[in-house]
Amino acid sequence: SKLSTTNMFKILLFAVVLVAVNARPSDPYAPPPAYPDAPAQYQFDYAVKDEYSGQDFGHNEGRNGYDTSGSYQVLLPDGSLQTVEYTVSKDSGFVANVVKGR
Repeated sequence: SKLSTTNMFKILLFAVVLVAVNARPSDPYAPPPAYPDAPAQYQFDYAVKDEYSGQDFGHNEGRNGYDTSGSYQVLLPDGSLQTVEYTVSKDSGFVANVVKGR
């Protein structure tokens, strides 16, 4: 038996609605997917010392889990080199020690 135009339209409309419902974004109130809580580990450092331009700065940092430590230095306008040494831990937060040298 042949499908009438009305029935064909109903089937097409149903297919469009079905595709639209399946294509909608996920629920914005759904909890985010669970990822394993792997401890972060990294270490980096860089330094720039350019006699011509007078630039002198650098940074180093290392992290193992919740504990992070590092330092950075910058050349101040008065010609002294300021160094900031810092630690960060889960319990104590950010602790810095500022040292002005040279």
